[in-house]
Amino acid sequence: MNSAKSHFKLRPYQEECLASIPERGAFLVQMATGLGKSLTFSRIPRRGRMLILSHREELVRQPKRYFSCPFGVEQAGNRSSGEEVVSASVQSLIRRLDSFPPDAFDVIVTDEAHHASAPTYRKIYEHFSPRLHVGFTATPNRADGLGLESVFEDIVFERDLAWGIRNGWLADIYCVRARIDFDISKVAKRLGDFAQGELEEAVNVSAANKQIAEVYRQYAKGPTLIFAAGVDHAREIAKRIPGAEAVIGGEDRDEVVEKFKEGVIPCLVNCMVFTEGTDLPNVETVIVARPTQSDALYTQMAGRGTRTHPGKERMILIDCVGLDNVSLCTAPTLVGLDVDAVPHKEKLEGALFDLPEKAARQMETPGAYIRNVEYVDLWARKMKYRLHGVNYFRMPDGRLILSTPNIHLSAPDHLGRIHLPNGEVVPAQKVFDRVFKWLSTEHEDKRALWDLKLAKRTWGAYQATDKQKSIIRRKFPGMDVSNLTKLQASQILTRVFNG
Repeated sequence: MNSAKSHFKLRPYQEECLASIPERGAFLVQMATGLGKSLTFSRIPRRGRMLILSHREELVRQPKRYFSCPFGVEQAGNRSSGEEVVSASVQSLIRRLDSFPPDAFDVIVTDEAHHASAPTYRKIYEHFSPRLHVGFTATPNRADGLGLESVFEDIVFERDLAWGIRNGWLADIYCVRARIDFDISKVAKRLGDFAQGELEEAVNVSAANKQIAEVYRQYAKGPTLIFAAGVDHAREIAKRIPGAEAVIGGEDRDEVVEKFKEGVIPCLVNCMVFTEGTDLPNVETVIVARPTQSDALYTQMAGRGTRTHPGKERMILIDCVGLDNVSLCTAPTLVGLDVDAVPHKEKLEGALFDLPEKAARQMETPGAYIRNVEYVDLWARKMKYRLHGVNYFRMPDGRLILSTPNIHLSAPDHLGRIHLPNGEVVPAQKVFDRVFKWLSTEHEDKRALWDLKLAKRTWGAYQATDKQKSIIRRKFPGMDVSNLTKLQASQILTRVFNG
């Protein structure tokens, strides 16, 4: 049974993806925004009906254009009635499960599948018994402490943003970080992101909107798409940019979009209208003036400018950030970087693929060496990993390094697994258990260096020795070492001499 619209031609990697999906089971696909995941999953062979699950309501109707069969919607006031393909918002379907027998669908597709381990998703999966379940995600890292390995058996296909750009399917990206005078530190969180109304109130201030318009004038090139935090915010920004138009959900926007494509309108300011589905390959600049902590939402916004287009040299991605006391998804998110521990985030600008090296260099400072102890602990708690007190140093790309003795571990993948140098793919917790056992057996004599628990309990809190201070002064002239503890000095020296 195949009712996908034939006039959409598959690219070679999309065909490769389909060939990689087994006939039965639950599997994960990583495909960067702009590489066409909706078209790809519309061609998954099915022997019965298909259910498409979406986390965000604005995505529910988007896949319809890829199907030529009856297409039903389960969302708010819309209900399906036996259509071959049903696209549902998770929030609506969770309340309507009694309307569907467990064998209602042959194939389930989960869009934004990094949410799949959440309780609402799990309840849906437990209700149905499909032959095949395929999750699609564009995000480059595992975002929360609930492992996708409890839902999916394996990652069967991966094509990330770097692959798309290097193979000519996506435009290169140049990143700019613009400081804007808004404060979102007190904005409440809902469903993993900022509460919409409170967010707009915090960012929609006159001074900040003027700065966003100035950022546009200073950095934007070519057709520009700006993401605002709300309807009023979009209109206020548009007022300050000559020729710009605010595009609001629910309004007829076809004429405005056509004028934008033709170059008559230089800039569109929208509120969650163009996160998915509208094809605007001519966009050369994306300005994210809608702060978010959702890597999926950020990836979708940035992805509106990654399509290739004649005469388009690259995409300019501009992040509008406020005070540094709030974690935000910004350009480094696209390449899997966690920059919370990077001392000078404002310097993370330039070519996208230069950011990992820049972030790593910024981590190579005495202050970062010291703070990394707390950073690793917070990360492990969030991910529900037991590190057994091993003194790992976590790099921005997620790699874990132990300097003495020297161990390098790759970042856990989407399913919480670490890829070892010998080719093994092992659950991260098992790797951490193995490392601890090996250290305890083979390097007991160096335990005071690799065991943070022991260091803190014994010598770590004492004042650093004169010798430690002297070496650190020579390595880092001008650094104040007067209040360093032995443990802090050890963190610095171990990283310097063994990193």
